[in-house]
Amino acid sequence: MIKEGILKGAKRAPFLKEPFKGALDQFRKDVLGRDDFDPTALLQFGLFMSMAVLNILKENESRFGVEGQKAVNDALIKTGYDVGKQIIEGAEIPEDIAPIELMSYLATIVNTEAWTSIEKPKIDNEEKCSFDILWCPLQNVYKAFDCRVQRYLVQGMMNAFRDSNPFNRDYQVKFTKTIPAGAECCHFVIKEKKPGEPDDWEKYSKLLEQRAIKRMKKE
Repeated sequence: MIKEGILKGAKRAPFLKEPFKGALDQFRKDVLGRDDFDPTALLQFGLFMSMAVLNILKENESRFGVEGQKAVNDALIKTGYDVGKQIIEGAEIPEDIAPIELMSYLATIVNTEAWTSIEKPKIDNEEKCSFDILWCPLQNVYKAFDCRVQRYLVQGMMNAFRDSNPFNRDYQVKFTKTIPAGAECCHFVIKEKKPGEPDDWEKYSKLLEQRAIKRMKKE
């Protein structure tokens, strides 16, 4: 599995920026080379923080309903936007790169650096690319419905990419299957958005928000 996928450090799109670079450089200098450091501690910390975010969302939905839900989701979108800006702001985009290639490269940085996942990317044609997530650090702790937390971080990153879009094009992003729902991999599709077309990602997020409130009321 790992051999056919891309990990952080594969240098697929070296012209894009590394998020949190200052903190990472300090980490490499002070910690990474120590022989008493176990890198699995980073996974444990990431899972700890991920479960905290999930429980913050659920508690806000339980106590404050739609407004509590919106407050957390808006905070996640802001966080994603900041990470997206760090990735693309100031990047020297090659003049000869096709728009769909850039979208595929952006997905790789998001998947392998922001999500620390193993990705198998594919450029299907000039209007469409896709990728499989072969392993995700949350797959053994998040249930399928819990993955909605990540949607708002991704939404923020997409907003940042749209604001910095050098080709003045927009794209739809959607998933067709996920590991927490029982699939062998998560599969996502990115395709060029037609003028006036509603955003599929935001549309499905709204549906999940409604489902979450209904679930909360039942419980």
